[in-house]
Amino acid sequence: MMANTTPVRTQSDRADQTRARILSAAVRQFSENGLAGARTEQIAEEAGVNKALLYYYFKGKDALYAAALDSVAEGVRATSMAVLEADASAGERFLKSALDHFDRIHTNRGFQSLMQQEMVRLHRGESNALTPLVETVFKPLTARTQQVLDEGIASGELIAVDPSQIRNAALGANVLYFLSAPMMHMILGADPLERGALEMRRKLAIEFLGQAIFHDRKHGARLAARVLETTPMPADGGIRPRPAAEFREIKTEEVRHL
Repeated sequence: MMANTTPVRTQSDRADQTRARILSAAVRQFSENGLAGARTEQIAEEAGVNKALLYYYFKGKDALYAAALDSVAEGVRATSMAVLEADASAGERFLKSALDHFDRIHTNRGFQSLMQQEMVRLHRGESNALTPLVETVFKPLTARTQQVLDEGIASGELIAVDPSQIRNAALGANVLYFLSAPMMHMILGADPLERGALEMRRKLAIEFLGQAIFHDRKHGARLAARVLETTPMPADGGIRPRPAAEFREIKTEEVRHL
């Protein structure tokens, strides 16, 4: 019995590894070139497989794109939810969540680029992959963040304001920093995405929240210092999101091109 089951497990492991390589290559190619510009030939080559094997796992380019986006989104959901469920006060969990959000934008740039493309499609009223992700990723994360903020306000740890204002002040500031980076580079002559600038920004952002959203500012400052000390800045994500204007106009025949 043992001799018969071991090869099955090995084959299954290899299949999982192959699928993961294809998805990793797909995320990179779709992030850098868009859905229209990415080619399955390039994805297969980067993953170290032939096109026939790629089609064995994914029936077409659209299916591969959806699976790639879903794979990185699930990673975001799992990591972010773990931070919100940590064994800490509500205020500390929210500071950790805000820092995790900043670091995610910095390191998971493939996901940010894919989301940028999907937001463009959504704005145009085109078919997009965001709708299912709203239900599986963004609604649960928003609801759990709301619960954490409600808990912090009810306990008196956080200031008594509309929780959405705290959320927007923290997460919105993170988004604005990265979105405005190209323009601020032109204005100031310094690159806001250079590692030293990012390290300073993430530190100042958390320290600001420690002063701004806690009833007891000394308590908030201590928590901010602890969160920063226990969460070093991760390595660079490697892919910088391209401005939406650089993505080629999406045409049906291009999207379907294999």
